[in-house]
Amino acid sequence: MGEREAGVSVAVEERADRVVVTLDRPEKRNAIDADMVDALHEVCARLERDPKLLLLTGGADGIFAGGADIAQLRERGRLDALAAINAGVFARIRALPLPTVAAVDGPALGGGAELAYACDLRVCTARAFFGQPEVRLGILAGAGATHRLPALVGEARAKEMLFTGRRVGADEAARIGLVNLVVEEPGELLAAAHGLLDEIAKASTLALRLTKLAVDAPPAAHPHVDLVGQAVLFEDEEKRRRMTDFLQRKSR
Repeated sequence: MGEREAGVSVAVEERADRVVVTLDRPEKRNAIDADMVDALHEVCARLERDPKLLLLTGGADGIFAGGADIAQLRERGRLDALAAINAGVFARIRALPLPTVAAVDGPALGGGAELAYACDLRVCTARAFFGQPEVRLGILAGAGATHRLPALVGEARAKEMLFTGRRVGADEAARIGLVNLVVEEPGELLAAAHGLLDEIAKASTLALRLTKLAVDAPPAAHPHVDLVGQAVLFEDEEKRRRMTDFLQRKSR
């Protein structure tokens, strides 16, 4: 287990096969401010240079992220919007080479929900809930929810959430496909998220990377991206080793 590094607004723990990032602004309900965005960019830079799995969490203390920092958001103008401050880092998280898991306890609202959507998979506690209250604050959900949420839960349900700001609890989130797993107790959250990553880590790293690229590719890229990815993997020594091991086990 790696050492925990204290940052301005996130804590980063490096492990052999994964990086654990904990949002760390409890006094502001983990509101996403400029310092947190910068810290997340630094994490992305590390994972782009040295690909590992990512676990992103607010911990199991009843809060994931209460959204963007409203005090900062209120002062932003049109040029700030065009700079894609939150959208840019969330897109970078979405494009990381290896799978990412968000572990959500308590509220994931506004930009906090969009941060969770940017991850490939989501695990949450029974007391978690998601919501997009932006229209009630006079803005839109501009950091990914307008396209990631429909892909996750369907257009009509996504529009309802985006138009009304209604909060979606854990059970409903699981039922509509917004989260992959719900645990009853907060103390079980990180173990469940690590368990999911443990299962992912059993796979070929290159196969994971190319599978993620294929899944995230636009429709027009198929079947070409699948064919090229499979061609690369068919020549990979790891594929030969894994298939040989499988056949040997089967023959016993």
